[in-house]
Amino acid sequence: MDKFILKHVVPESVFEELHHIGFDEGYRFVAKDKFEYKNIKVFNLTVAQANILKQTALSVGADCATNRDVVTGKAGLSDVILCGSFSQLKKIAEKLKFQPFRLGVLGEQIIDFVKERNVDTKLAGILNVTPDSFSDGGLYYESKDAVNHLMELIEDGADIIDIGAESTRPNSESVSSQEQITRLKPVLNFIQKENLKIPISVDTKSSEVADFVLNNGVSLINDVSGFDYDSNMPKIVSGYKAGVIIQHSRGNSQTMQDDQNYNNLIDDIFLSLKSKKDLAEENGVKNIIIDPGIGFGKTKEQNFEILNRIEEFYALNCPVMVGVSRKSLLGVREDNNELKDALSLAISYPLIKKKIDYLRVHNVKLHKHIVRLG
Repeated sequence: MDKFILKHVVPESVFEELHHIGFDEGYRFVAKDKFEYKNIKVFNLTVAQANILKQTALSVGADCATNRDVVTGKAGLSDVILCGSFSQLKKIAEKLKFQPFRLGVLGEQIIDFVKERNVDTKLAGILNVTPDSFSDGGLYYESKDAVNHLMELIEDGADIIDIGAESTRPNSESVSSQEQITRLKPVLNFIQKENLKIPISVDTKSSEVADFVLNNGVSLINDVSGFDYDSNMPKIVSGYKAGVIIQHSRGNSQTMQDDQNYNNLIDDIFLSLKSKKDLAEENGVKNIIIDPGIGFGKTKEQNFEILNRIEEFYALNCPVMVGVSRKSLLGVREDNNELKDALSLAISYPLIKKKIDYLRVHNVKLHKHIVRLG
């Protein structure tokens, strides 16, 4: 007997596949929600909240996994995983409007979760004015070389220029705030003199450096320590009505790779970044980008798990930046930047398909081509 022919249909192609099988065109926009699925983790629900959510999910043919002790009432608080089609999740959200225990608020958040993400990936071009950065240390240390590379990055299509005056690679030496300012001055003076309109971020964990650069035309601070190094950073950023990139990391350049133990890798990073985002908002910062910190206090395997699960960070409701460009997880010797760029591009393409907001890259021209193709 001949076998039936079966083929997997990826969620992203359901809408097009419905057309190919001759499905009713007038109903296709509605029907696609029945074929797209999402798993949502909700943290710290009470027993009552978890039980109501589970029963509501079951009532529409979906499901909700809870701690096994929720049913007995002994669980205290429980994280849950709600799963269902977009259509089912919308029905759950609607039903939750009429439930107690603030579940109406959860329903509104679920609606936000199933909204389509429309993002065009932007590129942050890296300009290191340092003698010791891991891939281009010393190349743009002189102001003339830095300015020339700045213009090259702009011509190649960078959406942001991220300037660093202190190497953050593992085991690098710290650089004083005054030395960072000295390195940054010539480039910032050129940007102001030429009235360049491209957004500029500066990679620093020092609020003293942030204060200087924000007073000299910079609009964004990239704090690799996520406020851990300098607790005054949120106030400085807020005072200039500037933006901030909050990166997850552990320790400093000397110690970051000493602690790579996590209870739950993605949740630990997610909740840490949420805490830092909340702190920034409490201080009045409105423009916030988060970065899970590839290579900062993570093993190679952990870095790739973060990349594979990057969409889970979109729930923080702010743009997400990722930097893999030329990093050691690529497994390439220090001086082979051509191969590093090719491997960086290979890793970046799936991120573009997953609608990442920002990629922080050395080779803007190469990545610009793949962004356009994506």
